[in-house]
Amino acid sequence: MAFSLTESGQLTAIAWLRWRLFVNALRTAQGKLELLSHILISLAFTILGLGGAFGMGVLAYVFLTEGKLQMLALFLWIIFFFWQFFPIMSAAFTTHSDSSDLLRFPLSYGSYFLVRLAYGAFDPASVIGSLWLFGILAGVAFAKSAVLPWALLVLFAFAAFNLLFMQMIFAWVERWLAQRRTREIMGVLFVLLTLSFQLIGPLTGRYGKRARPDVQQKVHRFIEVLAPVQRVLPPGLAADAIVQGIYPQWPVALSSFALLCAFAMVIAYALHLRLLAQYRGENLNETAASALPRDRQLRLGWKLPGFSTPVAAVFEKEVHYLLRSGPMLLTLIMPVFALVVFRLGAMNSARRSIGFLTHAPGLAFPFAAAYMLLMLTNLVYNTFGGDAGGIQFFYASPVRFHEIVLAKNLTHAIILALETIVAWTAVALLYGRPAFDITIATLAGLLFAAPLNFAVGNVLSMYSPKKLDFSKFGRQRASQMTALMGVVLQLVVVGICVGVFSMARQFGNFWIATLILLLLTGASFFIYGMILQRVDRLALQRQELLVAELCRT
Repeated sequence: MAFSLTESGQLTAIAWLRWRLFVNALRTAQGKLELLSHILISLAFTILGLGGAFGMGVLAYVFLTEGKLQMLALFLWIIFFFWQFFPIMSAAFTTHSDSSDLLRFPLSYGSYFLVRLAYGAFDPASVIGSLWLFGILAGVAFAKSAVLPWALLVLFAFAAFNLLFMQMIFAWVERWLAQRRTREIMGVLFVLLTLSFQLIGPLTGRYGKRARPDVQQKVHRFIEVLAPVQRVLPPGLAADAIVQGIYPQWPVALSSFALLCAFAMVIAYALHLRLLAQYRGENLNETAASALPRDRQLRLGWKLPGFSTPVAAVFEKEVHYLLRSGPMLLTLIMPVFALVVFRLGAMNSARRSIGFLTHAPGLAFPFAAAYMLLMLTNLVYNTFGGDAGGIQFFYASPVRFHEIVLAKNLTHAIILALETIVAWTAVALLYGRPAFDITIATLAGLLFAAPLNFAVGNVLSMYSPKKLDFSKFGRQRASQMTALMGVVLQLVVVGICVGVFSMARQFGNFWIATLILLLLTGASFFIYGMILQRVDRLALQRQELLVAELCRT
């Protein structure tokens, strides 16, 4: 067939398609709940964007009226780092559409490039960053109204650079993550970068006060050397272009603006190379199947004492899925690393006796247990997400769904048990061995909270499934509705446990907390068993939704 659609017609068709997908989704209860979660999260992002815009606008006005023109560079560097790092940090609360799915249609390359930029422009980081730039523009307008058109042009170019840079980084990272060796290298670097950022605050607080005068002088010298360097980078160039336009020094201002545009063009070309390769059909995930050796022997599956063969088979599959997922393994070790961060913070403030765990180091183990439950949310509340199209084999196999769900919950329970042992050991090394009564009370709290989380997670996995990719960072998140409901449940469960522990601490006897939590555990197991018995019927009722959502390409 011959297609004569122009690029504008193609973009209009894509916009209409996205609108119809949104409208049609509202016909289901899940779609309406997703819309509610989008509204709530959008309100939070709006408050962040408008609040930051107002603050930066006021500060820009104050600094410009006081003659501190170079402070504009600080604001632009903040926006730059936010624009690039916030998409990674907000992966749990944002929906990432894969524009490469459009390549199966007769789409021109120009339309594909513009669609990729449009998707990035509607990302929360882009919207919030643009609002902050608008705030700075308003501050410049009130302080120096004569340079408003020039400032508008410079900030627009800076926004375009940030948008192109974000899309370029994502495009190349996706390319590197498509190959196993580079995926492993990128995973290690990402883990180290993530953990290093969390250690900056505690290490600064610990060693900053001991800094000798010569060390402080070296820091000042480093800043003096760094200042000229930042001026030739995009945030510094944008600030310098505005400042030189205020003086005015138009030759310098135009040269800074030209360099900023040159940076944007280089980034756009790097993005063009990746998108053009995708457009021409590059798919690094497609590899030739390796030939199996002829003398290969059939390996028997695992056996779990007391459980049926289907339960053992699904349990083995879940374990293999998790062991091949670097991002999920990182998620599971974060509670222990959080204890290290809090311990360093406690060392910083020990003399001033501030900090939660400094006041009550005995509660470090309960804190770690609560954090472990929170980290399991993405697994428990979207238990079929990793199966994707494999959900069809579950329906075709002669196995009841409650056995499949039981095996998945057993995997989560064993993960929680192993994390509990590791967390107890970390608390003993960092804060001292937890008291026996606190340890037993914490275990009773886990026995109460875990079955309740599994029960609610089993229901949400049926009503709000979402396809996951365990091999890529940011693709292990449940749907927004599931995430919000999970947060609400965690607040309720943690609130109950905190109330019980606070009452026991008032009486000076944590065995009271153990008794109360064990009584609640009975109710929690009853709810879990009741829901598990209804899983088979629920799976049949939700079959069409599960297959449609998890088999979506």
